[in-house]
Amino acid sequence: MLSRRSLMALVGASLALPARAAERPLYINALGGLSNPNVAEGPPVFDDRTVADAHASGVTAINITLGYVSGPADPHKASLAELDYWDSIRADLPGDLLLIRKADDLLKARDTSKIGVIYGFQNAVQIGQNLDHANLYAQRGVRVVQLTYNPANSLGDGSMAPQNRGLSELGRAVIGRLNDLNLMVDLSHSGEQTCLEAISASRAPISINHTGCRALCDLPRNKTDAELKGVANRGGFVGIYFMPFLTLDGHPRTSDVVAHIEHALKICGEDHVGIGTDGSITAIDDLNAYQAALAKEVAERAAAGIGAKGERSDTYPFVVDLRGVDQFRKLDGLLSARGHSRRVIDKVLGGNFLSYARRVWG
Repeated sequence: MLSRRSLMALVGASLALPARAAERPLYINALGGLSNPNVAEGPPVFDDRTVADAHASGVTAINITLGYVSGPADPHKASLAELDYWDSIRADLPGDLLLIRKADDLLKARDTSKIGVIYGFQNAVQIGQNLDHANLYAQRGVRVVQLTYNPANSLGDGSMAPQNRGLSELGRAVIGRLNDLNLMVDLSHSGEQTCLEAISASRAPISINHTGCRALCDLPRNKTDAELKGVANRGGFVGIYFMPFLTLDGHPRTSDVVAHIEHALKICGEDHVGIGTDGSITAIDDLNAYQAALAKEVAERAAAGIGAKGERSDTYPFVVDLRGVDQFRKLDGLLSARGHSRRVIDKVLGGNFLSYARRVWG
């Protein structure tokens, strides 16, 4: 039996220990960036600051976009090349990054203080070319597949396709193969009819990993109440983004993010709403210098036919006062200040994505 002195020593030692892993928050970004956008020339890069900022943010896992999205490259070859690139990054940083394949891997990332990396596509034409490609991508670790980007493709119409035609037969076949492989079917960027038909066509719950609510801001990239409710009614997941499409003036603030979360909670219920920021953790350091690069990017997207209504050279692809390493913690506090319970906040910031992953990935 321990003496009183020994018992007190053990108690004192336990008080000095760091918080148990289970007490760390579960912050899951259903669509975000893992890069440093502060580069003089070219696209954002993955570097030491990227890793440091991700750790500092407390994020548990991020669904990153890789693979073909648009452009003249061969979709399948481009997707394999990006998978190779990210596999090499992970191989160099085994103590920092963990590839997420199953729902329990999300908890493993939290418990080991690693950054969970979810491989996700924002287009599915690379699968539409050959359904067996889906099997290869799944073997390589892809876990989320978005059917379309903003334009129409061979599977269905994107949010900027004026016809709003819905799913093609190929789109239904691709959904069936994704269901067979237990991969998430993501309807972000899709047209309304494509989304509604995919909800019915899929045997498994689907997701809209990064969107806003069209009832609050009538822009094509936001989802109607019918889409939101349909996804929730089938056990799916809706992630709210930190994007200019949250307001018509293109300059949303934290209060607008909270408003869209609260509307989604009203329509979908507390078990189906989460966060998909559609942005990086590392913040832009010099917003004035960034303006020129942003104007060029917006112009290039418009010329390529992949831009969305609401994108302008004076709008940022993030919420200015909800960015950087404290974005999840700040949102946590804002939701609490609005009177949301700890239970609901924990669900929105990560718990609901974990539950959805268990329903799809196992």
